[in-house]
Amino acid sequence: MDEEKRLKNYLESIYGEKDAQVLYSRLIEKIDLYKNRIDVADWRYLLTQKDIVLITYADQFVAEGCKPLETLHKFCINYLESSFNTIHILPFFPYSSDDGFSVIDYYQVDPALGDWVDVHAFSRNFRLMMDGVFNHVSQKSNWFQSFLKGEKPYHDYFISVPPDTDLSQVVRPRALPLLTCFDTKSGVVNVWTTFSRDQIDLNYASVNVFLDIVDVLLFYIQQGARIIRIDAVPFLWKEIGTDCIHRPQTHALVKAFRAILDQVAPEVLLITESNVPFKENLSYLGEQINGQGETDEAQLIYQFSLGPLVLHTFLEGNAVKLGAWIASLPQPYCYFNFIASHDGIGLNPAMGILDEAEIAALIETTREHGGRLSYKKDLDGQDKVYELNITLYDFLNDPAKPDLHKDIDRFIASQAIMLAVAGVPGIYVHSLFGSHNCDTCDQNSNQPRSINREKFSYEQVVAVLSDPDHREALIFQRYIQLLVCRKENSAFAPLAQQKILKLDERVLAICRENKQDHQTVICLTNVSDEHVDIDLPADFIAEGEVFTDLITGKVFYKNRGTVKLLLQPYQTYWMEK
Repeated sequence: MDEEKRLKNYLESIYGEKDAQVLYSRLIEKIDLYKNRIDVADWRYLLTQKDIVLITYADQFVAEGCKPLETLHKFCINYLESSFNTIHILPFFPYSSDDGFSVIDYYQVDPALGDWVDVHAFSRNFRLMMDGVFNHVSQKSNWFQSFLKGEKPYHDYFISVPPDTDLSQVVRPRALPLLTCFDTKSGVVNVWTTFSRDQIDLNYASVNVFLDIVDVLLFYIQQGARIIRIDAVPFLWKEIGTDCIHRPQTHALVKAFRAILDQVAPEVLLITESNVPFKENLSYLGEQINGQGETDEAQLIYQFSLGPLVLHTFLEGNAVKLGAWIASLPQPYCYFNFIASHDGIGLNPAMGILDEAEIAALIETTREHGGRLSYKKDLDGQDKVYELNITLYDFLNDPAKPDLHKDIDRFIASQAIMLAVAGVPGIYVHSLFGSHNCDTCDQNSNQPRSINREKFSYEQVVAVLSDPDHREALIFQRYIQLLVCRKENSAFAPLAQQKILKLDERVLAICRENKQDHQTVICLTNVSDEHVDIDLPADFIAEGEVFTDLITGKVFYKNRGTVKLLLQPYQTYWMEK
């Protein structure tokens, strides 16, 4: 089915045949307009092992007399160009709350951060990933202020609900009221606010909302975006009388965005952010549209289940459950793998994989290591922990009992696992340094997530990284080494095959194989504090074959039909044959 036919079908499934016809005509005008504005490749972008994404705030590094976006660009050029090819700059638009995710104006760069020229500069050296915060806008946005005044076309851009409406079925991601009262020209109304009173949900039942968001989407591509992250995607469509999550219209909206991009900018990738159990998350890849495994929705989905599973693995010193889950992952491996991010570590994606006692252990460790917890309302009205707010380093290592070398080894081992699993790795900037919890950040903002969002002085970071004995420098050097090793071997390509080897319950063993390039790497990570002896399976070893560890360069020879290894506590080998 061609892109035009697909797009028409999606629009009809959302708006009905009559409205879809009118909408399609207006949409084609917009598409034709942007085709002449956008300088983008007309071919599909094929992901490889070189695609590694840094996740960062625009003002992560601050230098006196320099715009934050300029300073971030300088850091990326000076320290990351050899290891990363993509930079995800978290929302850099004018905003009123939630560290950027309550957007006032989609079309402007926050003047405190820089301007569009500064954003464009990243495109000269990296692929640029931007956020489509398309579920909601700030109450201070012109759209919502016009809604309050009753001005057209904004009178139906948001969802007003009578106060006695039964909304008991609605899935709540937060322990906050679903509706917020606002004074309007026509009186007090209850407006739908899924995430906070300052984040006003858009009403996609209005065709004008859809058209305006498409304009924003194409504008971002015009400004250099080559990956668009659709934030909070499960909640896009509201339908009273349902749970208002993962609605068929939501999937049709994402598929429509994808069909538009296939016409205007096929190089651009869509990635959906859905912090939900794995099977629900998987649905955002859509359905296959050809014999090459290409799907009609997002090209990548966030792999939210990986984080809590890795934490559980190191807490137990046992890789069995993680290995079984990895073995169960369906192909193609269209996963955006991450453990840490600007948000906390979600527990909902671990449902059905970890049991209640195992999840309770994650919560207790977070408390013991100085972290915070975020809550949501369950359908029974009870508050329930849905997210761990803690830096990854401080979860894995007790801040009250530091053991420098063991702590670093354990932290790097967690990152080696993420880099070995099939998919595209997303690395939060704080993981490069093994950041500690920022208790003052949490106190100043009264937001649990702020504990993992500390900002740095650029000069201090440069000084720290210049000292080879400094903890952060040791972590940074080892991390970059892993990334460089990974980039050079196509066995780590996102779609290369992976197989779990059952060698020892304390060792996660993943065989990655790119049959097209005849490259194979066996990734071994000891997740325990014990020494572990390993014999590589005989069927992986041909006569006279040797293995070379990509990380250390050490060569291992076959001896009596096998290759014997001793893994130190938390040691990783990437064995290339």
